[in-house]
Amino acid sequence: MVVATHYPIINVPGFYFLKMYQEKSYIIGIETEQKLFQGMYINAESPTLSLRTAKDDDKEIVLVSGMDHKTGAKIDLSNAYNNLERMAKELYSDAKVRYRWETQDCITLDKIPYVGEYSCMMNNVFVATGYKKWGMTTSNIAANILVDKILGKKNKYENLFKSTRLKSIKNRWEFGEMLKEATNSIIINKFKIPKESIEDVKPGEGKIVKVNGEKLGVYKDENGKIYKIKPYCAHLGCELSWNNLEKTWDCPCHGSRFDYKGHQIYEPAIGDVEIKLE
Repeated sequence: MVVATHYPIINVPGFYFLKMYQEKSYIIGIETEQKLFQGMYINAESPTLSLRTAKDDDKEIVLVSGMDHKTGAKIDLSNAYNNLERMAKELYSDAKVRYRWETQDCITLDKIPYVGEYSCMMNNVFVATGYKKWGMTTSNIAANILVDKILGKKNKYENLFKSTRLKSIKNRWEFGEMLKEATNSIIINKFKIPKESIEDVKPGEGKIVKVNGEKLGVYKDENGKIYKIKPYCAHLGCELSWNNLEKTWDCPCHGSRFDYKGHQIYEPAIGDVEIKLE
């Protein structure tokens, strides 16, 4: 069996939730009358920006990607696409945005994918994850490694990508940050009582508020209809954050995402959060 669920959904054994986090990026497709470059480019500075051309019917467009951040980060995301458009217009003054979308991927602590045995305690179960947004290349490498392992052949790259390695824990700073985030979201934040009430939520806005002494995640749509959830991830119970760009509840621990109604849209959670009907 190969677990290819993007983020591994089996928590124990394997413990991938201690060795990975998820990161989001945003992409726009722009049209321009200027002459286009050939190839793919990525800068070395921060914030990261990548450029590549693509075919859209009979016309060449430019894909501009960047604005990376950890999924579930408590930041204002409303200008993510606007910032990309501003960067695009610095390169192509006549740029017209034709498409926009977002994506997220798993990042291992040492930035090298996990490919191989899911766990030393699970025979004949394999995993491929942590592509760090380089899936077009590393998924091919993973497929070849896993085919060789299933057939009992030695692959010269398998030790580099070994999924049961512990070297990633040597990245103490990121490992410590993950534990700190998990501790805050699973334990400490749950005891913090929000000062705001449901009346403080504006149309189009989502907040964690106090309702009849209970802590709830509340979204109010543009017509004033209210949606209430228990703001705890269905994966391991981390407190969720409101994403004000996509109107979703995102987990800052492991990157699970839920729509404003509480329905699961991104793993490692495999179920919905608790929805409050009253």
